[in-house]
Amino acid sequence: MATHRRRHQHHNHNLFRYLIPAISVISGAILILYVYIFLLAPSPDHLHHLLLPKSLSDNGVVDDSPALPSLFKVPISGGMASRSLWNTRMSKFYFGCSNASNKFPKVETVTYPNRYLQIATSGGLNQQRTGITDAVVAARILNATLVVPKLDQKSFWKDASTFSEIFDVDWFIKRLSRDVKVIKELPQKGGKNWIPYNMRVPRKCNERCYQIRVLPVLLKKHAVQLSKFDYRLSNKLGTDLQKLRCRVNYHALKFTEPINKMGQELVNRMRKMGKHYVALHLRFEPDMLAFSGCYYGGGEKERRELGKIRKRWKTLHRNNPDKERRQGRCPLTPEEVGLMLRALGYNKDVHLYVASGEVYGGDETLAPLRALFPNIHSKDTIATKQELEPFSAFSSRMAALDFIVCDESDVFVTNNNGNMAKILAGRRRYFGHKPTIRPNAKKLYRLFLNRENITWEEFSSSVRTHQRGFMGEPREVRPGRGEFHENPATCICEDPEAKSKLQTPPRKFGKIDVDLDEVVVDQDIENEPELSDQDEDDDLIGPQFQHLVNDTSVDDDSLISDTPDIEELLSD
Repeated sequence: MATHRRRHQHHNHNLFRYLIPAISVISGAILILYVYIFLLAPSPDHLHHLLLPKSLSDNGVVDDSPALPSLFKVPISGGMASRSLWNTRMSKFYFGCSNASNKFPKVETVTYPNRYLQIATSGGLNQQRTGITDAVVAARILNATLVVPKLDQKSFWKDASTFSEIFDVDWFIKRLSRDVKVIKELPQKGGKNWIPYNMRVPRKCNERCYQIRVLPVLLKKHAVQLSKFDYRLSNKLGTDLQKLRCRVNYHALKFTEPINKMGQELVNRMRKMGKHYVALHLRFEPDMLAFSGCYYGGGEKERRELGKIRKRWKTLHRNNPDKERRQGRCPLTPEEVGLMLRALGYNKDVHLYVASGEVYGGDETLAPLRALFPNIHSKDTIATKQELEPFSAFSSRMAALDFIVCDESDVFVTNNNGNMAKILAGRRRYFGHKPTIRPNAKKLYRLFLNRENITWEEFSSSVRTHQRGFMGEPREVRPGRGEFHENPATCICEDPEAKSKLQTPPRKFGKIDVDLDEVVVDQDIENEPELSDQDEDDDLIGPQFQHLVNDTSVDDDSLISDTPDIEELLSD
């Protein structure tokens, strides 16, 4: 028995003796296999993209990863162009009207001697344009002589151009001669250059605000410069002052002859390519994307590159890219813009003029748009370097060329709601309601995200539904809503014949059920939040500001933060 037990123990010992090395070998092989898989496996970002519909990940990212066959197929021939694509149906019943009323006093009777107002603009070309327009009205409110505005030469754009190098200064002075006296420079004081007293006013300052904040200073100093002058005048003014705004913006501000000549040449070249053309303000530059805080699927490389740019603005808070996208605050990708246009019925043969700086991702980002619309142009492709040389070193002059081509286009598409978009939207409303398309990004977001699961017919029908109220039709924005420069309702008159065509009473937001070409009364309230005018209330001129009335020697700059306003960055 003892012998048998010893043999059994010896057998077990031999078994373990061989089993342990075997286990070690197998474990090592598994470990090596794990390391191999780990090294060759795609990144989490890449895996995430593969799980999302084609060209969309996270927040609607452009992605060329292979996708499963889907119902969504863009027709090769594109949409079917019709006349309604190039005109707004009711535009013939509306026209710009900005003449002064008989109650608007002549300039000679309201301009007081020894009162000079100068303004220093802020931002890019179009933000400065709003400042110039409002400065004329401010001078009228103060019964002052306006000195030709000083353009911003120090901000983001670093453009050294003066007013007379961008705008026709003699035309500006002559065109406004019945409204405001304008001089090119301050007169000398005691044989020396007169340095005006520098101060600021709050945003959306109304008539009474100017009379209480600025007028006492002007009466004492006689020459005042309002610095950082952008959006410093209320949206809510009397009818004659609003119409004066329109006379400045749409009639007095004219680009110089060299800019106009080159801009019109670009327009003529676009016209020669086809009967119609669409101008697209793409706004997909690296700084714009960094500023928006949106994510477009470029993984860690994109986060690192755009994050570095975003650090320029210390006042920007970290945000949730997915939430920004859902709220419609992210520019559409070039591909999404193309899909929207095709869904609206624009044929792939349509010629597109793209007004944009450096597109993030370059040709690779533009490739999907080019596949949808092969005929893509820009000022750099339809003009030679020699032709653009007088303008290329000046960002405002280059922006002016794009402005002219976009303004003259049959259809203008904006991919953000910056200053150029607002100025052009208002201008195109004033001059005949030419179609101006602004993506309803909040509604389109979900549609782009899920497009692989629906047919093209369903997709295009939904796009047309979501874009009602965002196509530049008359009356699609309620008067007084948004910035006046975008919606100059006071300066748009209605032909009596139009009234018989518009019997339907205004409908509530979000309950518009009309054809795309019909008049839409209001845009989706969720997409167009009402701008607060609390800073226009008389409460602004309370006890805390009474010292400005009694003691005009105080420099108003001390009351206002010197932190750069976000609006001046990437405004154009």
